[in-house]
Amino acid sequence: QVQLVESGGGLVQAGGSLRLSCAASGSILSIRAMSWYRQALGKTRELVATITGGRNTNYSDSAKGRFTISRDNAKDTVYLQMSSLKPEDTAVYYCNANIYSSTLTWGQYWGQGTQVTVSS
Repeated sequence: QVQLVESGGGLVQAGGSLRLSCAASGSILSIRAMSWYRQALGKTRELVATITGGRNTNYSDSAKGRFTISRDNAKDTVYLQMSSLKPEDTAVYYCNANIYSSTLTWGQYWGQGTQVTVSS
């Protein structure tokens, strides 16, 4: 069984920074892309950033220049460093990963989400 657990969310003032972490655990054999999504109240979930196994990165327009995604393959962990936060960044942030597990299949796994609230 594979689990993704996020941490690092919280309340921050506009202009501040937060670092989110997401650790994958369980019967993992390999991990390809790892991503962060977010979902604001009343809105659909949107992709924020992705990092491939080769550490190529891609960002949404709203995240470019402010957020940095990184990963530690030894720890099966992905990070999202967020700076210059704005009230519109307020959302539940979800981790997603493409994982090859002991079931010998690739699957998309989600974390439970962590709340980020940016006050003005």
